[in-house]
Amino acid sequence: MEKNSDLRPSGVSMSASAAKQINAIMAKQKMGEFLRVSVEGGGCSGFQYKFDFADKAESDDIIIERDGAKILIDSVSLDFLGGSVIDYAQELIGSAFKIRNPNAVAACGCGTSFSI
Repeated sequence: MEKNSDLRPSGVSMSASAAKQINAIMAKQKMGEFLRVSVEGGGCSGFQYKFDFADKAESDDIIIERDGAKILIDSVSLDFLGGSVIDYAQELIGSAFKIRNPNAVAACGCGTSFSI
């Protein structure tokens, strides 16, 4: 298990906004110690991001930390997320975690589906 801080050797980082929101969710919900971000096949563009809570890290996970917030990413998903920034955006139409992924060549309007 690799542990990273700020911009990681994995190339994945977390914005201050995402860290603040993760900490707020964890404090209210008591749903786990980590936010798990993964990539799965599916969605309208071929791949989709999935967000879950987890109590512990698996052996192939990397941990990204910022300001006390912790994100887990498994090694398979990391191949698709290299260089990405995990952010939290508050917009007029709603608030959500967003991933700015430089590997994605196309994305759908919902922001959770992409192709490489």
